Amino acid sequence: MARDFTIIVYGATGFTGRLVAEYLAANYPTLRWAMAGRDQNKLQQVRAEIGAPPELPLLVANASDPASLATMATRADVIITTVGPYQLYGSELVAACAAAGTAYVDLCGEPAWMREMIDAHQARAQTSSARIVFSCGFDSIPFDLGVQQLQKLCAERFGTPAPRIKGRVRAMKGGASGGTVASLKATLAAAARKPSLFKLLADPFALTPGFEGPDQPNGLLPRYDSAIGAWVAPFIMAPINTKNVHRTNFLAGHPYGNDFRYDEMMVAPGLGELGKAAAEAIAKANPFADDHGPKPGEGPSKEERESGFYDILFVAEYEDGRTARLSVKGDRDPGYGSTSKMIAESALCLAEDVKGTGGVWTPGAIMADALVKRLEAKAGLSFQPE
Repeated sequence: MARDFTIIVYGATGFTGRLVAEYLAANYPTLRWAMAGRDQNKLQQVRAEIGAPPELPLLVANASDPASLATMATRADVIITTVGPYQLYGSELVAACAAAGTAYVDLCGEPAWMREMIDAHQARAQTSSARIVFSCGFDSIPFDLGVQQLQKLCAERFGTPAPRIKGRVRAMKGGASGGTVASLKATLAAAARKPSLFKLLADPFALTPGFEGPDQPNGLLPRYDSAIGAWVAPFIMAPINTKNVHRTNFLAGHPYGNDFRYDEMMVAPGLGELGKAAAEAIAKANPFADDHGPKPGEGPSKEERESGFYDILFVAEYEDGRTARLSVKGDRDPGYGSTSKMIAESALCLAEDVKGTGGVWTPGAIMADALVKRLEAKAGLSFQPE
């Protein structure tokens, strides 16, 4: 039986949720979709401000009211949620979607919570055919799909996957969103209350239950990377991206190999900038820092979003010296402009392009080439061999 909507955007009155709604309204005029949030008046205001049709349905749902989430989950093929930190506000919606057989996409970069949801809902989602897909924004789509596309290239070129890939952020204008920063702070606060979580946060295979791969490069110390001829420093999002890359390999049956090794770092402009880059990475990871970055619900102007970009290089290395390279580039700032397009296209990909079995997935494991095609056609990303 057809549901009322193809997509519901939950959290549409928040900064990122509003961008997602604006993107759908501008680019998919015939889509059956709705906006959802806690406040009917704010939803009406956002609907008018983004130029959506006045008849676009508005739904009231609240993370503190599980019944409202359960009802919402039964009405859509796919739920997009931008309501984070997910460990504080997301558990009931995942449970509702898993029970209702509803596809779900979010922007989560909270590995401890993700593992909790995997353990709690994998079996139920498989039974109900719900496809739960975390991390459908800058963390971790460009990295997850960048590795997937490079391994596809390696298989075509060399007949075998690369045992080692490096992810190197060469350039980026615009940073993590206020929601990402809030999620990081919530994660570290939870670990302070429950120290056993630190072990999970440090484990590259925290999202591959029952599988433990080889030792991984940790990317925590600045160094000179001869493969790219540049100094590299720690990258704040590596702890979540690397876990998702390994989960994709795990869910897909280890096409990258059982001994696959992967790390991510950011390129420093030169030796003199290395200390600055490392210090900035550490400062951004400090949940108690007195930073003046965006708070949840806040973000950069349209001009700032449109002037942002990112450029990530992936380098595949073989023990015999063979190499292959692929770049992933985005035409908007990573935390908002590009992320809002990526999560919208992920939801549309699940609704229109791929079916797949139920379970808790990664973008690279369930959508892969289909999502890459969408992102290149619609969302301003490119995946190109170098």
